[in-house]
Amino acid sequence: MMLPVVKHSEDVLAAWAGQVGVAALVESLLALDPAAAVFAVDAERQVVLWSPGAERLLGIPAADALGRGCRDSQRCVRCLEACDLEGGDIEGAQLEVFHADGRRLPVRKTARAFYSPEGKFLGGVERLELVQAAPLRSVEGDTDFHGILTRDPTMRAVFQAARNVAETLSPVLVRGESGTGKELVARAVHAESLRREGPFVAVNCAALSPALAESELFGHVKGAFTGAVKDRVGLFRQADGGTLFLDEVAELPLDLQAKLLRVLEEQRVTPVGGTTSYEVDVRIVSATNRSLRAEVNAGRFRQDLMYRLRVVPLFIPPLREREGDVELLLWRMLEAQNAVGPRRVERIHPDALEALRAHPWPGNVRELRNVVQYAAAVGRGPELVLAELPPEFRGEGPPTGEAGPRTTPAVVAPGDDAEQIRWALAESGGKISAAAELLGMSRATFWRKRKALGL
Repeated sequence: MMLPVVKHSEDVLAAWAGQVGVAALVESLLALDPAAAVFAVDAERQVVLWSPGAERLLGIPAADALGRGCRDSQRCVRCLEACDLEGGDIEGAQLEVFHADGRRLPVRKTARAFYSPEGKFLGGVERLELVQAAPLRSVEGDTDFHGILTRDPTMRAVFQAARNVAETLSPVLVRGESGTGKELVARAVHAESLRREGPFVAVNCAALSPALAESELFGHVKGAFTGAVKDRVGLFRQADGGTLFLDEVAELPLDLQAKLLRVLEEQRVTPVGGTTSYEVDVRIVSATNRSLRAEVNAGRFRQDLMYRLRVVPLFIPPLREREGDVELLLWRMLEAQNAVGPRRVERIHPDALEALRAHPWPGNVRELRNVVQYAAAVGRGPELVLAELPPEFRGEGPPTGEAGPRTTPAVVAPGDDAEQIRWALAESGGKISAAAELLGMSRATFWRKRKALGL
C-alpha cells in the first residue's frame, strides 16, 4: 500500500531532487531494483524511460525502446492483457511477454498511472518482475531417502533395493560415477538395517598408504614396525557390530586384497605383528566408480574377492540421467546456501536455468553443489543469472594447454553462426554434445544459438 505524500514532504523532496538532479535520482532508484524491468510511458504511451533491468529481462536495448510505443518493447503474448493503464493502477497482474529472442517470459506487472487535475491521462510507470517457479516442497513423486533427494523413478528403484538388502547381511557393492553419492547410499543401507545402532565406519581405499593399509584395516601391536608406539585396533574392529564402508575398493593393492578376502571368509582379524586373532561381526558395503569385472579382466582385482563383495550390486545413475533432479537439488542447495550466506537467491534467470539443465554434469551432485557455492560467492542480488555461473556454462573455450575445437572448413565463414552450426551437426551426426565440442562451445551455448537461429 502506498502512503500519501504530504505537501511539506513534496516540497522538501522537490528541493532535494533539484540539488542532486532528477536524472541522477531516477538512475539511482532504478539501480536498487536491477532484476526487474522498469519503464515509463507518456500520455501517448511512448517509452520515455527504460531501465537497465528492462534491457536484461526483455533483451531490448534502451536505444531501441525509447521513443517507441510500449507495445513494440513490452510485447504481451495476448495483446492488451493487463495493459489498460489508462483505466487505473495495476497490482501484480500475471501475464506473459516475449523476450527479444522469441522466448516467452512469465512476469508479474505492477503499474502506477498519472493524471492531470482535470483527469487527463499523463502516462505511467510500470514494473515487470520475472515469475520464477518456487521450489516445490511436496510434489508427488519427490522422495527423501535418508537425505538423498530425487524425483527420478530409477533412483526410487535404487532406494527400494537398498531397503530390501538392508534387511539381510549380504555384502553390497555400490556402483556409480564420482559425485553421485555412493557413501550416502551406503549410510542409508546401514540406517535401514538392524545394525543401525552399531557403528558406521568409512574408509577411502584410494587414500590408504600402501605401507600402512594393512595396519589401518586390521590394526597392529606396539612395536610391529617403526612408529608403532602403541596398539591400534584397526577399522574392522572399530566397525564390530556395525557396517564398514570401503569406498573406492578397486584401488586396493592385490596383496592386500588377498588378506581382506581371508578376513571376510573367516570373520577374524589378526593385527600386524600380533599372534592373537579377534572375531569381528561386520557388514561390508563397498563402492567403486569402475567396473570390478573389467578390473578382474585387466588383472588388477581378484575375481574371488569380487564375488565376495558384489553379492548385491546397487547402480546409481548419473545426475544427467535423473529426470527432474537437477532442479530439485538446485533449489534445495540454494535454500541451504541462503540460510548460511549473505546472499539470498529467490529466482533463477531463464538463461541460467537453461544452461544448468543442458549441462552434462560430469561431476554429478558434487559438481552441482560446487556450482551453487560458486554462484553464491561471485554474485549478489535475489536473481541468479548466467554470468554468475562458472566459465564452462557461459560457453568460454577450454583452458590453456587443453585441446581446442577442430577448425571448421574454409567454406564456412567465421562469422556465419548458422553455417558453423549446420557444419558441426553434420560432422557429429546430429549429436549436440559432439557438435558443441567441435565449435569450442558448451552444450548449453550451442543449444541456445541453435534455437535462436531456428535450426
